[in-house]
This record gives sequence, C-alpha cells and structure tokens, in this order.
Amino acid sequence: MNKDKIDSASKTVRTGDVLTIGLDRRILVLKILALGTRRGPYEEARKLYEDLSPPPPPKDAPPPPAPAQREAGAGRPTKRERRKIDAFRGGD
Repeated sequence: MNKDKIDSASKTVRTGDVLTIGLDRRILVLKILALGTRRGPYEEARKLYEDLSPPPPPKDAPPPPAPAQREAGAGRPTKRERRKIDAFRGGD
C-alpha cells in the first residue's frame, strides 16, 4: 500500500491510497477513490476505485521459448557436453 509492503490484512485503507496487488501473474494497481458504506453490486463497487494497472500483453504475442531439455533417459551430461552447454550459454 502506497509503495510499502503490508504484512497484515487488517491495515486500514483510506481514500487516495494506492494498492499494488500481485494476482495470477498480473500486477494490479488500484487507487481508492471512495470507501463503500455497504456491500453492493459490482457496477457500484467499480466506481470506488481507479485501475492504474499496466495493460496486459497482447494474446497474439508468441509464448516464451521453452527451456532446453535433454532426451529422457540420457543421464547426466558428460564433461565435454557440459563444456558445449556452457559455451552455448555464454559461460566461461
């Protein structure tokens, strides 16, 4: 809340506070505009906060490349194979 990490769920929220929430690989940034007096419908609750979150990545973007994997049952890499792997990854 307001760039500070909160450990307890009982922290009081006030008008103007900015909440940063990590939710399912997304980051939500919400600014509290007003406090509700009762539990109400979604449309009414949406008027109580402003969503400042960055837009989600486009769905047509290619997925990240899969990590390199060895064939099943191939065992540990030999010293020569490890050197090739290190050279490929840019290691020393």
